[in-house]
Amino acid sequence: MESNVAIVTGGSRGIGRAIAQALAASGHRVMLSFREREADAQAVVDGIKRQGGEACCTRADVGAPRDAKALAQEALDAFGRIDVLVNNAGVHLPGLRFADVTPDQWARLLQVNLTGPLLLTQAVLPHMRSRRSGCVINLSSNVTQRMPAGFGAYAVSKVGLEAFTRILAKEEGPNGIRVNAVAPGPIRTEMLQETLDLMGAERAQAFLKSVPLGRAGEPEEIAATVAFLASNAASYLTGQVIYVNGGGPGG
Repeated sequence: MESNVAIVTGGSRGIGRAIAQALAASGHRVMLSFREREADAQAVVDGIKRQGGEACCTRADVGAPRDAKALAQEALDAFGRIDVLVNNAGVHLPGLRFADVTPDQWARLLQVNLTGPLLLTQAVLPHMRSRRSGCVINLSSNVTQRMPAGFGAYAVSKVGLEAFTRILAKEEGPNGIRVNAVAPGPIRTEMLQETLDLMGAERAQAFLKSVPLGRAGEPEEIAATVAFLASNAASYLTGQVIYVNGGGPGG
């Protein structure tokens, strides 16, 4: 019996890398995409192969329609099927207030964070519908609960992604396709470090202490939730946004 196949966008580092590794460990064959960090992506693939798994990687700008279609086709060409799509790739503009966001910055952020998941989902839906089975998992953010000043454009993109998740689940449920989102709190990644550096040491420390569990999370803790959503154990779970945030930072 063939093992399931998962596409993970932005799989070269941080949360995406951990998700690719977790899905491979649970038996998925993995196609991961990267935009710039080819060496890092290849290192993830090599690590999965050393553990006995199957994986490959390809360059893709998920916000570009042509790249989204090509990524889906490459996964089909490599593995013959697509069972799971993880829309993880994203960008942010930490500390930039609405008054200062340029049209180009706004357009690029929405293109990657919101249009990208739409395009890639559209690219895999025909195959998933034909098999009457599939799982789409979108990576949102705890900012949709906090709505912090200085993160407006990013928050708007993630609120949109959560609406996309809930509505798509209703539209595609009759086709056997489940759609959920995972919304991380502060997770130890390069993106979080950029935000903490912007805050300054004192504010950053207070921010992390405001998390009820008293710490930042690890990428593997997000990956474990994604792996659960991709598994048969979550077969009756769709249209949900799961906040993995240590109780939610109050800062």
